Order: sequence, then C-alpha cells, then structure tokens
Amino acid sequence: MGGPFKKGMLFTGTRGILDTILHPISFYRTFFLYQRENYLYSVITTAINYGMNALPIHVEADIGEGLPCFDMVGFLASEVREARERVRTALKNSGYPIPPMHITVNLTPANIRKSGNGCDLPVAAAILSALGHISEKALLDYVVLGEIGLNGSILPVNGVLSAAMMAQKEGYRGVIVPRKNAKEASILSDLPVIPVSTIRELAKLCEQGFPESCLYHDSGESWETNYDVDFDEIHGQPMLRRACEIAVSGMHNLLMIGPPGSGKSMTAKRIPTILPELNREEKLEISQIYSLCGLLDAERIIKNERPFRCPHHSATIQALAGGGKYPRPGEISLAHRGVLFLDELTEFRKGTLEVLREPLEEKRIHLSRLEASITYPADFILVASCNACPCGYFPDMRRCSCSPQAIHQYINRISQALLERIDLCVETQELTFSDMHSKKGQEESSDTIRERVERAHRIQQERYRGQDICFNGQLTGRELEAFCPLDEESSGKMEEIYEEYGLSARTFCKIVKVARTIADMEGASDIRWRHLEEALCYRSPNKKYWRWR
Repeated sequence: MGGPFKKGMLFTGTRGILDTILHPISFYRTFFLYQRENYLYSVITTAINYGMNALPIHVEADIGEGLPCFDMVGFLASEVREARERVRTALKNSGYPIPPMHITVNLTPANIRKSGNGCDLPVAAAILSALGHISEKALLDYVVLGEIGLNGSILPVNGVLSAAMMAQKEGYRGVIVPRKNAKEASILSDLPVIPVSTIRELAKLCEQGFPESCLYHDSGESWETNYDVDFDEIHGQPMLRRACEIAVSGMHNLLMIGPPGSGKSMTAKRIPTILPELNREEKLEISQIYSLCGLLDAERIIKNERPFRCPHHSATIQALAGGGKYPRPGEISLAHRGVLFLDELTEFRKGTLEVLREPLEEKRIHLSRLEASITYPADFILVASCNACPCGYFPDMRRCSCSPQAIHQYINRISQALLERIDLCVETQELTFSDMHSKKGQEESSDTIRERVERAHRIQQERYRGQDICFNGQLTGRELEAFCPLDEESSGKMEEIYEEYGLSARTFCKIVKVARTIADMEGASDIRWRHLEEALCYRSPNKKYWRWR
C-alpha cells in the first residue's frame, strides 16, 4: 500500500500533508480502504425480462486498488453498458461523487445477456452500498428496478409486472421501483412495493429501514370488463352474425369477403365482446405481455378486455411475429387470448402472411436469434377481411370494372396453405336502406350472444377434460376421430363431396370441427347431416373465389 498513511491515521506530519496534496489518489485509497474496509463489496438483486418471465440478476460492486476506472462486466447489452456514465453523473449530481478508484460492477449469471433500462438503479445502489452511503442489509432480499436520469431522478421502465411476479414467486421481501411503475407492481396485492423518485430518496429510505409509511397503497385496480362497442350496433347481415358466433363458440378462424362498406371491420371490432370474460390469471398474462412492450395504460393497468389487434397491411414480418436482436413480442402475441384482425388481407405481403401458419396451429411462436431463443404465446382467433377484386364489387358485374385476369391475380394473393387454416369463410352483402335504419334493440346484444357462447364453451371443456385441448378449433386428427364420429348417412354424403370438390384432408377436418361446434351450440351430442351442411355453407365462398385443391 503506497502513500504516507498508516492504518487508523490520516496524517503523519508535514510530509504526510504534502503527500496528500500531491497525491490525492493516495488519500482516497487510504480513506476508503482503511476507514471503510467493510463496505468495499456489496450485492444488489434486480431482474431482467427473458421472454414472458423475469430472471433474478445479482449486481455486484467491488471498489479496490488500481488505476481509477469504472468497469461493468457480465454479458451486457449496449443500454446496460451505457449505465456506467449515467450512474457516475447521477451520483455526482445527487451529492455522492465516485472516488477515483478501481470500481468493478459484475452482473451475474454471466451466461445470460442483460438488456433493458432497468439496471441503472441497482448498479447505483450497489456502488452506494459499497461506499457505505447506504446499508446493504437494508436492501437485502429486495428486487430493485429503475432507470436513472443524469440529475438523479428515477425513471419508469418496462416489464415491472414480470419482475414483481418473479419476486413474489421467489419469496423476496418486496420490490423497489420508480414511482411511475408503483401502480403496475402493486397489482400483486400481497407484495410490498416501495416507490422512489430520486437516488437521495432511496438513500434516505434505506437509512430509515423502509418504514410502513413508504409502502405504496393503491385504492385498488378495477378488474371489471367494460367494452365501448356492442353487437346490437350491427344491423342486418344475419349470416355474418351467425358465422361470428360459431367462430367464437369453437375458437375458429374467420374470413369475411364482401364489398366495401358492408360492415366487415365494424363486425370484427365487436367480436371480442361476445367472447367469455377473462379470468384473473388470463388478465395477468395479457397485462404481462403488454408490460413487456410498454403498452399498459398508466391509469388502468389491468387488461380486462379481450385484446383486439389490427395491424396495418404494410406491417413487416418482425412487427407481426415479433423479433429484433433480442426477441420482443409482436402483434400475434399482443392478440393472445383475443382477436387478430387483418383488414384488407390481400394487401399484406405474402411472406408476412405465411408467418401466421405456425402460430395458427401451435398457438405459440418460437423466435430464435443469435442472442436468445424465446417462445411467446399466440393463442388468438384470426379474423380477416378482403374485397373480392381490386374495385371490391365482384361478383356484381354491373358495378365491377375489373378484368377476369385482375380478379384472379388479386384474390390469389392469399395462399391456399393459409386458406386451409381458416375454418369459416362468409360472404357479406351490401346493406339495404331498411337494414341501416332499423330500430335499435331489434338485434341481439353482445351479452345475449355471450351467454350462448359460454354455454358452448362449457360443453367443450367438459368433453375435453383431461386432454391438452379445450375447444373444437384445437382438434387434431386423432382427437377428431375420437370426439367427432360421423353417422352412416353423414359419412356417405361427405365422401361424395370430398371426391367431387377434391377437398384436402385439412379442409375436411375443418368442416367436421365446425359441424361439431354447431352441434354444441344446439346442445346435440352427435354430429348430424344438418350440422355438416351448414358447415359446408361457410366453405362456399372459398369454392366460389378459389379453386378447391
């Protein structure tokens, strides 16, 4: 140990004073290493988002001899490495200047890439603890999250809900979060939440031992579902309304084809209102996904309503599926347990649509990148709409001005592989004057339809108890044989139709699954020919506009 100081002494005569003036680094070494040797190392717990879940991360800070520097290690993303300069400046402006010593901050485990902006505050807390400004014991068993401004303010971050759920599951005492994230973290009512606005406030609360008065107490988040649209606003279109109810009752995918202004988009926006209400676990799951993307409403944290996502047709593959260097959720995950509506389906790029094929079958999407391999949930109802031709009025040849070649090229932008994953296809009609001006109250409301849908869901859940599926739309080949047997009459007629139209095996299964849902809506235990006949009606637009393969 260089310098003029001995343990327990700050000055040794005139020579010591002179050396202190000439060698200020020696002074800091002596002061901090000898006077505060018990505070040279500290560890703080934080969390990072890894897919849907949060992982606990330990932030270690060590202050020792060597050339003055501030190193951060531990497989860090660029935004985490940049925390070094933010923390240094924020501590200085908060009245805690960092001494010119060798500071090493390590984020463990080292084999997991740390990303996000929530590591600033735990890094600052670890350094303050190592320097003795705050007690390490005060922060023991707390999860600390937050971004830091250069003035020492603590800024909100994404994914706080996942971190809070991890802290509760792992048995931590509580979470310390930015004040603007406190409401989100307090959704888990039995987890103590400590909101902080500045670094100095954090230090003061640590000194006081986090008294009861510092805990965040919310008046209580509302868990009530409230939609601002209703199905009784849709006038006319009886076949479209029926197709929507069948699609929701069996969790089937739906395609609407028709002229502009026939109510396709308006109907799609109201489909979530006839889906059964989400339970608490499902609401938390959806809120967790939106928290990762920073899309939670600051005033109403819980996502009580079924998601409805309507990406523009110019959306990229990454926007729809999710992705990036470190994979983030895309539109299909944001539509989880809700509706993904693709308006003007024929205007989407072919490659963008093809990315839907796996999620429609697997109900999840697996994103593999160099940095990570993440699986996000993607259990949604696909609802799509399109016109039959570029002008939109085919097959009304009095108004359609498109050539047969243009119509063929336009409608065949949708691949047969995607069409075979859509269970119902319905043709919408232009509304008449009497339809548009019918009195309100004549059409069924969302509440009335939802009651029938819930009844159909209960029948399916009871039938598939003990299986890996819950709804008819999830049936596979072997399960179809077990739960959807056809009687002799129905089997004979379906064989004729299969040969006549050259149906694929997947299309045949779709028809039988829809028929099973129609039978459940009637309360019938077996599939009859009338159920199959109606299911075939929802394939007729497919037959009309595309060749059966």
